Formats: sequence, C-alpha cells, structure tokens
Amino acid sequence: MTLDRAYYLLAAFYSLMVIIGVIALLSGGGTLLAPVHLLLGALGVVGLWGYILKRRFMNPRMWRPLAGVLAVGIVVQLIIMLTTPLSSVLLTWMLTSSIFSVMLVIMLYRYGDRDQPLWASDEERTAARQLDVLLNDNSPITAIKRDGTRENSVQVSKSNEGYKASVTRRSQESQERFEERFQCPETLVFFLEKFTSITVNDFRSASTLESNSTP
Repeated sequence: MTLDRAYYLLAAFYSLMVIIGVIALLSGGGTLLAPVHLLLGALGVVGLWGYILKRRFMNPRMWRPLAGVLAVGIVVQLIIMLTTPLSSVLLTWMLTSSIFSVMLVIMLYRYGDRDQPLWASDEERTAARQLDVLLNDNSPITAIKRDGTRENSVQVSKSNEGYKASVTRRSQESQERFEERFQCPETLVFFLEKFTSITVNDFRSASTLESNSTP
C-alpha cells in the first residue's frame, strides 16, 4: 500500500466516523456534547481532505487554531475521564473522540502552515516563477519602494535552506529592520506584497537599472 492510498483510507475512515456520529445523533444517541464533537470533527475532516489533496479549503489562518482547540479538548476530556465517574455512553463518546482527534491535530497543524504552495493564488505562483528566475541569475537581489517620507528596502536571497528576505523600513521618525525565511517562493511573494508593497516588477526594474549602469 502506498502512502497516498493510506492517507485516502484514513480520510475516508474519519469521514465515515462523522457520518456514523450524525446517524447516532439523529437516532437519539449521544450526549449534549455530541453536536460540538461532530461539528469540530466535520471541520477537521474538511481540513484533512485538503491536506491530503493539496487543495485550499477556507482560510489557512483557521486550521492551526482549530488544531489547538482539538488538542485542548483532548486534554480536558482525558482529565475528566480520569477524575470523574461517567456513564458508559459518555465515556465511549469522550474516549472515541479523544483517540481519533490526535491524528487530526497533527495533520491540521501541518495543513495550516501558510508557507506552502497550495495556499498561493495563481498570480502569486506566476510572480514566484519570475522571482526564481531573477534569483537564479543573481542572488541576492534588492528593491526599494518609496512612498512620501517612507521607504521600504528589501534584499532577497536564495540558498539550499530556502529564501531569506531582509527588510528595512525607514521613516522620518524611526527605522526598523527584520528578516523572514520561507521554504517556497510563493509565500515570499505574498509576504513582500502584503508587508512591504514590493512586487517582482520592482526587483526586475532594479536589476535592469543595475545592468544599464554597468559598463
């Protein structure tokens, strides 16, 4: 069995568990917490399918918090099971949900990592390819963006460890410097456009000016 097939079977199993839970709930089974478990489980299954299929579902910012909620839920339920006498029905629901939430926590945490090509838009993928060409020709490259009294300067470099962006923000009142590292160029493009207003065209223009000034 290949790893991909194992992932598909795992996602199908989790989907089946949610369906069984819904049927049990509609049949009058479960507890007052069962709808909450099913809702979190259904969201987790959506994220699991997204992780396996490498597709974007909803927003990347929601998946790691959801993984955190599931992790806290596991701990709380384990504490309750160890310290409180429970009915067999409630104990079964809590134990089952805790066991099957562990794998979801791990995969949802990975799925929520913004530094993945799957979260990139088509425009970001195109810009990332162009940025890679510039970096392959000459690394590092630098671009400067001025807006009135504000100036953003970015130096981008590429290595075996990934991509590094060194940012300097200047204004009349202050100066700020920081660095960010990325594994994929699409995330680098997203970061530059959102936090520095610098695009690939700015690097291209800077490279053209540098080439023209070289004798």
